[in-house]
Amino acid sequence: QVQLVESGGGLVQPGGSLRLSCAASGFTFSSRWMYWVRQAPGKGLEWVSSISTGGVVTNYVDSVKGRFTISRDDAKSTLYLQMNSLKPDDTAVYYCAIDRLGAARGKGTQVSVSS
Repeated sequence: QVQLVESGGGLVQPGGSLRLSCAASGFTFSSRWMYWVRQAPGKGLEWVSSISTGGVVTNYVDSVKGRFTISRDDAKSTLYLQMNSLKPDDTAVYYCAIDRLGAARGKGTQVSVSS
């Protein structure tokens, strides 16, 4: 059974940083592309970033390019999202997922960016 548990969210001022983690279990983590998706208040799910097996290929939605970095530690079955220069528009619940649409995702972690 796939289990994804996100952590690391919180309240941060604009310009601040957070590092999200996602502990994965129940499947062969190293064999799957992994994804971060988010859902802002009143909006649908939005794909944020993807990382290939082995971490060779990474992709980002335009709005976070240059500010967010996705990474993975296959030995720990853990996915990360380093978020720098945070903006109020980044406020959302962030989920890690095993598919780009976020159909199979964890319970999420809240990120709030506000002064």
